[in-house]
Amino acid sequence: MTAIDAKLPDRDTGEPENRLLQNIKDYTAMSFALLWQRQAIFLATTILTGFFFDPINALLFYGTILICEVQDLMLAKRVPRLRPDQHKAIAMMVVWILLNTILSATAICLYAVSVAWKQPTGGHFTPLFFLFAAALFAAMNNHQFVWAMIVRLAMYGVSFMVIVVKDIWVERPDLSSELWLHFFTVIFVMYFLIDCSLVFLKLYRKNLEQLEKLKEEHERTKAAYIAKTQFISTVSHELRTPLTSIKGSLDLINTGALGEVPESMQNLIHLAGKNSERLASLINDVLDIQKMEAGEMNYRDGIIDVHSLVREAISCNLGYVSAHNVEILEDIRGDEEVFIKGDSSRLLQVLANMISNAAKFSFDGGEITVGCEKIGENVRLFVKDQGIGIPKGSRNKVFDRFSQIDSSDERHAGGTGLGMNISKEIVEHFGGTIDYRSTLGKGTEFFIELPVADTGDSRSIGRAHSLHPWAAQSK
Repeated sequence: MTAIDAKLPDRDTGEPENRLLQNIKDYTAMSFALLWQRQAIFLATTILTGFFFDPINALLFYGTILICEVQDLMLAKRVPRLRPDQHKAIAMMVVWILLNTILSATAICLYAVSVAWKQPTGGHFTPLFFLFAAALFAAMNNHQFVWAMIVRLAMYGVSFMVIVVKDIWVERPDLSSELWLHFFTVIFVMYFLIDCSLVFLKLYRKNLEQLEKLKEEHERTKAAYIAKTQFISTVSHELRTPLTSIKGSLDLINTGALGEVPESMQNLIHLAGKNSERLASLINDVLDIQKMEAGEMNYRDGIIDVHSLVREAISCNLGYVSAHNVEILEDIRGDEEVFIKGDSSRLLQVLANMISNAAKFSFDGGEITVGCEKIGENVRLFVKDQGIGIPKGSRNKVFDRFSQIDSSDERHAGGTGLGMNISKEIVEHFGGTIDYRSTLGKGTEFFIELPVADTGDSRSIGRAHSLHPWAAQSK
């Protein structure tokens, strides 16, 4: 048995009870859905037969049917609360449904026969059509619960025969008479109704089998997804520990703390340090994605000073931007203090993603502008560059996972392709939006908009938390 199979529920235990309960639920759901359609048919029948025959019997018939309909509604409301392990309750529900079915079918049959007996011999179009309509309705809509369908069709079939056989018994006609034609027509109609009921029953059971297969496949897919998530999370955590040691050692060597590095090794050590940073960034991004998918991403909500957030984002990413030979500028518009509600470290992570992308895709000696402005009840934080720009039709790719867009044939930037997807998740968690506008060859402006926070409680206003070291890495 595989690990995935072990996580699947045992589908053999109590399967008949589960199937029976599903049949009952489908039957009562259909009964409830067709309530008003049945009422229209019964009311039309009552008015028609009451006008041309006996109004007292018509009202008595309709009253009995209403009692059965109320009982059906009461049963339909109780069925959804049943569980597969409630065997006694399920059995009692079956008994009640069958009893109510017998009562309802008996009322229909007795009324149709009574109307037929008030008519002259051979002139039973109305009651026979009434029975045909009731039987066809049962064949089409009672297939979910086979016993209820069998009871109705059997009782309607007996009523058919009672009406036509009585005429033959009374008149004793020749085989060539119309009464025998009526008899054989009724036999054909009964065969047609049984055939229809079997067709609908087979379709229903086929749909149930397909639904069960889909449920089983869904369970397998969910188990595989959980196994995949756990595997990636475990591997990422296991990689982080040795990588931290490697990166720390490389940083010590690069800083000269362990002595001067030979000139022939400097480029190699620098390259190793740079790639260790990229790998650390990838691991952190993958872990963030897994947390978001599992709903386990932790946020520390607070009131944030937007101006301080922008300035800290610039200072934390100054070294990264300088390494790409790009200048970073501040553009805080307006003197009024503006506050938003969110997790400062996560929002700094979003700004770091935007700034790192701007630096990677800027031309040498270019400028990046990081700023904010209040727009109505929202505040916009933006990062603008003068780089290569983004081609049209790339919006989905920009915020997709593991996707990189580089419109240049000569310049290729590294990264995980997860940064903007993670940023989108973070911003939307706080009720904001993230988007961009770009002109190919002239630059791109990424911006996020978040609702302005109520600053009634001034004690909750604090400076943005320090940026995590990994947040400013290349994405």
